[in-house]
Amino acid sequence: MTKTANSMWGGRFAAGPDAIMEAINASIGFDRRMAAQDIAGSRAHAAMLATCGIISDSDADAIGEGLLTVLSEIETDQFPFSTALEDIHMNVEARLRDLIGEPAGRLHTGRSRNDQVAVDFRLWVRDQCDAVDAALLALMTALIGQAEAGADWVMPGFTHLQVAQPVTWGHHMMAYVEMFARDRSRFADARARMNTSPLGAAALAGTSFPIDRHMTAKALGFDRPMANSLDAVADRDFALEFLASASICAMHLSRLAEELVIWSSAQFRFVKMSDKWSTGSSIMPQKRNPDAAELIRAKIGRIFGANVALMTVMKGLPLTYSKDMQEDKEQTFDAADNLMLALAAMSGMVADMQANVPSLEAAAATGFSTATDLADWLVRVLGMPFRDAHHVTGTLVAMAEAKSADLPDLTLAEMQSVHEHITADVFDVLGVKNSVASRVSFGGTAPSEVRARIAEWKGALA
Repeated sequence: MTKTANSMWGGRFAAGPDAIMEAINASIGFDRRMAAQDIAGSRAHAAMLATCGIISDSDADAIGEGLLTVLSEIETDQFPFSTALEDIHMNVEARLRDLIGEPAGRLHTGRSRNDQVAVDFRLWVRDQCDAVDAALLALMTALIGQAEAGADWVMPGFTHLQVAQPVTWGHHMMAYVEMFARDRSRFADARARMNTSPLGAAALAGTSFPIDRHMTAKALGFDRPMANSLDAVADRDFALEFLASASICAMHLSRLAEELVIWSSAQFRFVKMSDKWSTGSSIMPQKRNPDAAELIRAKIGRIFGANVALMTVMKGLPLTYSKDMQEDKEQTFDAADNLMLALAAMSGMVADMQANVPSLEAAAATGFSTATDLADWLVRVLGMPFRDAHHVTGTLVAMAEAKSADLPDLTLAEMQSVHEHITADVFDVLGVKNSVASRVSFGGTAPSEVRARIAEWKGALA
């Protein structure tokens, strides 16, 4: 079997790995997407080396300009990536040597691939936190738009997927705004914690060169350098936090996707999805399938899987770096890609979907949805203990059910046969619109409360 030497390893390894070892060892197939971060880190490192007098200004200038040329080649698909050179770091350095010659060999002074990959990956994940934040903001804005349009629209609220109490469409939409706002805060927290620089930790113990780690940290937008060189190269908490936050966000997306699948069915007819996010059937011409929502619901499993996979990679590793950690990136890249895709698709679906207001209102009036309002009225007007009111209401529900009717369909005489002090005023609380209008407690479903929360969020997001 043919063997190829890797000159970047130096004299210790005269013979390179065979094809199988090269295949399992190489990461350039996926870590090439960190090229911009790798070059940014290298340019900051070279500038610092010159400032500290470790390399000459002319060498640093040549390195800086050469790296910009490499970046341009990569961005224009003219870069000759090589699997034999293993990873993005070695590919960039080898190309830099082709371009500028000897000064390229001084770039790696005072650092290792261990801290280099740590800073590249941290920068990439930090960028993804920012991208996810922008995508979440777009989704929240779409949900607020729906909530504002339907602050007065009545629909059923569910527990156990059974009709429970009437709520408003706006209130339901704003529930997801709250969920995705928590997701934004989780990504923001993770970003703040990860914003420390591992660059300069070298292989694991730091370096004897008089480098300035604070300078490179500042140049790369970090708050400060990491305080322990062992932790700097061994840590992947930042990726795990990103994946944990992504998993919770993905779960929220899946819950909303599930509702859209249910709501767009012929049995519910709560919403109509636009043609952009639906497909037809190859055999059934009447079908309108919510495929985008279904695919979001399915893709979420990949994000969950990435979280578990990286936890599994890291759980048994002694300090500091082990090659196992090369498996951190594919999982994270895949999860980030699928999360961004799901967020974009969900934003589009939410913005385009049309609520079927008559169907929502009709469904809100079914399933004895105002039974709690009746019990509350008995307590408030007749002074009954709630448990007694609950029993009376349950008896009236059973009476209506036996007649295949709903509570508002019972006559006053029928109600008085259960409790003689019930008056005609009770019918005022049995309408679904009256029910939702009465829920004025903070965070309640009353249109006035929904509009107040919408105004707060519009102000916060602005």
